[in-house]
Amino acid sequence: MKKILFITAVLSLSFLSCRKEKEKTLELTPAGETLTYVQLDAPYYFPQAIFQSDNLLSKEGIALGRRLYYDSILSNTGKSCSSCHSQSLAFTDPISNSMPHMNLAWNSKFLWNGGVEGTLENAMDFEVNIFFNTNVSKLNNSTIYPALFKKVFGTTTISSKEIAYALAQFIRTQTSYNSKLDKYLKHEIMLSPSELSGFVIYNSEKGDCFHCHSLGLFNDDSYHNIGIDSIFSGVKLGRYNVTHNPNDIGKFKTPSLRNVELTAPYMHDGRFLTLEEVIEHYNTKVKKSSTLDPILTKPSHEFGLQLSIPQKADLLAFLKTLTDTTFIHNSELSAP
Repeated sequence: MKKILFITAVLSLSFLSCRKEKEKTLELTPAGETLTYVQLDAPYYFPQAIFQSDNLLSKEGIALGRRLYYDSILSNTGKSCSSCHSQSLAFTDPISNSMPHMNLAWNSKFLWNGGVEGTLENAMDFEVNIFFNTNVSKLNNSTIYPALFKKVFGTTTISSKEIAYALAQFIRTQTSYNSKLDKYLKHEIMLSPSELSGFVIYNSEKGDCFHCHSLGLFNDDSYHNIGIDSIFSGVKLGRYNVTHNPNDIGKFKTPSLRNVELTAPYMHDGRFLTLEEVIEHYNTKVKKSSTLDPILTKPSHEFGLQLSIPQKADLLAFLKTLTDTTFIHNSELSAP
């Protein structure tokens, strides 16, 4: 009974600031007559999505972005966005260790060190112009793309801006919120005793996971030093390499834990191959430094979380409830 009361209290606190309707719809105002404008739906426990007013979602724009996402025409090396973002792995890749393309409509910080901030349009501008260094002339000389871009953006000459905008439209639709936990939160199913125990550990001071991986998106769209290193140089400097602020040394963007069962390896450098290793890091192996996150410096965490073997197993069971099989099998997100 105490465990049930605790879970109820956690949910009440977590959702206090959320809208109370079962599902919220983000209203968009159509800006033209020829396109079919659509809305982006999300559960009531998601925050407000981030849009650009000059890039409204349309079926045609999403379809164009989807085609580009899977087309190697964007790169000069024969790769596409999908080369590093595989749908079966929640749109990430174990070799490149790319951050998942998942629920990014609710994010304003991108890349492990936050090298791009703003909207998805800003992130895709980086991908097109810097990462891929796209040869736009190839799209303008294509037999299919000029007509598609003209319909969506009304332009007869394709530029990197329109490419980025189309990609942003498609990536906004890469939404995941149909996991076992989501069904539990919507009172459709129950979790097992082990999963419920893990839920309590996750959302209490015992595990302290919820501070950075809060219910809903399961990330906080921010940066933290979580103690995987105590000596920093090169890429290990993290956010510091962008801001040059000493307070940012060793900080990296919080990844979402949704579909975390599918997104190994873990951490910015992929050093942990399993979730068991990740849990053990927080349990006994956090390394101290001047920028270590305050959550990890609490007196109760002086020697790590010190979870028992059964508690670690319960936490792992809970993390696996975040796997969304409908997301990785959604035909609308697969190659056209």
